[in-house]
Amino acid sequence: MASSSAHSRISNLQNHLSPLEANNKLRSLVKISPQVSEALSNGRAVVALESTIISHGMPYPQNLQTAKEVESIVRENGAVPATIAILNGVPCIGLSEEELERLASLGKSVQKTAGRDIAHVVATRGNGATTVSATLFFASMVGIQVFVTGGIGGVHRHANHTMDISSDLTALGRTPIAVISAGVKSILDIPKTLEYLETQEVYVAAYKSDEFPAFFTEKSGCKAPSRVNSPEECARVIDANIKLNRQAGILFAVPIPKQHSAAGNLIESATQRALTEAREKNVTGNAETPFLLARVNELTGGTSLAASILSLEVLLIINISPNSKSFL
Repeated sequence: MASSSAHSRISNLQNHLSPLEANNKLRSLVKISPQVSEALSNGRAVVALESTIISHGMPYPQNLQTAKEVESIVRENGAVPATIAILNGVPCIGLSEEELERLASLGKSVQKTAGRDIAHVVATRGNGATTVSATLFFASMVGIQVFVTGGIGGVHRHANHTMDISSDLTALGRTPIAVISAGVKSILDIPKTLEYLETQEVYVAAYKSDEFPAFFTEKSGCKAPSRVNSPEECARVIDANIKLNRQAGILFAVPIPKQHSAAGNLIESATQRALTEAREKNVTGNAETPFLLARVNELTGGTSLAASILSLEVLLIINISPNSKSFL
């Protein structure tokens, strides 16, 4: 009798821990758009996109226009876009035009949702715009292997006192997805960010460059840990990472194109001035990043926002190619 009871408990435990069953249960908790679902089922390339840039990155209706343009670029290059957000407590993988419109019009009233916030937003049936860490979580849940974003979070300056380190980095360390971005903004501590990524076993490579980019500028003064020279090479790295069953992610950093470097240099100059002002005014902790971003936007007359949009578009154009789809 005891043996039978024990066997029953073990069977129940095995069923509970079954990866296939667990994955099916997880996927039942999210809403996957028909286009994304069909693409995943047929092995087509799908590109995950975050939604914080829509709600918090720029005003309406510019945010909606940018979101549509970015998705259009993905489609033009033969892949299916999957913008990710939480609407009325339901995680959505791929948004309809109506859902994009709603998210964009709600703007900053939508909760900026990092990985730690997901359960709360879902439980309270709230609306959430996903950051890098939350987007990684949902993309991994449904089997999307590539995620494109403007810039990732990092180790903040003075983190040795504040312990302010973005959850994007730890999420990358435990999520086997390739993230393609323009690097890390110079308001962050880029050397420490690269060190932290190394600790998390994240493979980091600059695209056609030996130097790690600083989002608005081609160079950060930091040597890139590795270099890749083509979309095909990126795809082979992704393929190997998957086949080896590594659980850490990949970061491909793409420098801003040379034709936009003048605007980038202007923004970088403004960033350094804003950093000096922050130190003089003793702006630290959670208040520092909003202060810096707002001040940079003031000093550049909005150029910062325009370059953010350009960075997103260029990243998408460069990194999706027909030759790499078999790996994605």
